[in-house]
Amino acid sequence: MDNDNRFVTGLDVGTENVRAIIASVNKEGAIAIVGYNEGPSAGMRKGVPANLTGPAESIDKMLGEAERMGGYEVRSAYVSINGSQILSTHTEGMIAVGTVEHEINPDDLDRVEDVSVTGRIPANRDVLDVVPLEYALDGQGGIKDPIGMSGARLEMRANVISALTPNCENLKKATLTADVKADRLIPTVVAAAKAVLTERQKENGVAVIDMGATTTGVAVYEEGDLQYVGVVPAGSNNITNDLAIVLAIDPEMAEEIKTRFVTGDFNSEKSPVIRVKKEGKVERAFERKEVEEVVMARLEEIFQEVRKKLKSARYDQRLPEGIILTGGGAKMRDIDLFAKKCLEASVKIGIPQNLGGVSEAIAKPEYATAVGLAMLAAEQINVAAPAKKSSSKIKLPKIKGPGFLKKIFAKF
Repeated sequence: MDNDNRFVTGLDVGTENVRAIIASVNKEGAIAIVGYNEGPSAGMRKGVPANLTGPAESIDKMLGEAERMGGYEVRSAYVSINGSQILSTHTEGMIAVGTVEHEINPDDLDRVEDVSVTGRIPANRDVLDVVPLEYALDGQGGIKDPIGMSGARLEMRANVISALTPNCENLKKATLTADVKADRLIPTVVAAAKAVLTERQKENGVAVIDMGATTTGVAVYEEGDLQYVGVVPAGSNNITNDLAIVLAIDPEMAEEIKTRFVTGDFNSEKSPVIRVKKEGKVERAFERKEVEEVVMARLEEIFQEVRKKLKSARYDQRLPEGIILTGGGAKMRDIDLFAKKCLEASVKIGIPQNLGGVSEAIAKPEYATAVGLAMLAAEQINVAAPAKKSSSKIKLPKIKGPGFLKKIFAKF
């Protein structure tokens, strides 16, 4: 590999699966996928940690293969955060910067950002991002970048994305237990949007729906900026559980029925009976109509909640570029057709594109978040340190935390 390349990691910690992307970044900023892996998640509930041991073990186990593939040891990563606790708050702030001849500088932007956030976001919430929507100088609005402009009064209208502090801290602790530092926490749907949207779509108006196992994220972009983020506390696993309960079967068979036999059009002229064999055992038969009614009822509920989010943000049926559907739930066949009927908008399945390396292997909607995290990390030049090559195959144990050093020094 080119020695000038640097490396970044995106770590998508979900309720059902953990996915990682290791990418190299060249001098021009282009990224190429060099390592990836996914594995089952543990200790997560509706997008937030229920304990620290489960997520840490899942991350550590899953990262091993990605590190071997890429040839680099991951020490830090951009990490996804999810759950209905994520909020999008529009705020405003104003500061006096001096005389009318004063030129706006980065320090002025930091000051007005602080004013916009202070006192408007509760103390029990961490600010994940502040998205400037518009600046105004001496009453003149519609400014995107005021650096270098002159004025005495600077105002800012912003979209502040926040999450509950305990959930943020626990997620950071879980990754740190796996010897990975979370450089930044990014909402799952925002990271997915980075991987699947074009600048034109963001400018004209578009929404991303990231359908995970137990949550469904919604992000709206217009005029190039993130205007709204919301999370519905239901996902594709709810469909599987409904089938398991109604049909009196185990979740594994319910998942097979959902992915193999159900399509989003619900109008196909297929056999009225679904027949399933499991490990060569006796065939089970189910009425297709009953199966489709269960799936349709849950999908309608999820997309109705999504539409409520769009209405509350005042973007229902106001998105020229339509809706892009990502996440593991987007793998259901023809789910875009059903979403189109429910949301009354054009719907497409979004997959990561324009990547180098082994990108064809992760050109799937469920990898959008992990890829987007790596792309965001590449923009900030936060890179994972390369593993040092050695003639020995012996790997030294990792120090688990400051407690280890305290014990050593205590002997002296």
